[in-house]
Amino acid sequence: MAEKNKVTVTIHNRTYTIVGNEPEEHVKLVARLVDEKMQEIYEANKHLDSTKLAVLTALNTMNDYIKLKEEHEELLKLLEEEK
Repeated sequence: MAEKNKVTVTIHNRTYTIVGNEPEEHVKLVARLVDEKMQEIYEANKHLDSTKLAVLTALNTMNDYIKLKEEHEELLKLLEEEK
């Protein structure tokens, strides 16, 4: 069993300790991207409480993920067609 890494990060002015298998650099990158997205949404909606801000951040992130996944699948189909 792989040893778990313990990384402390700050997201939206709160400190979190993340425990997992990913390298510290990766966890910090993910945390920074989440923090940036939360800040972006907060700047446009300063009335949001932390929970609503977190949900909107999650929705935006999943929307981006789904779009990228669809684009990836389309590119794979195009590559298969060229064979």
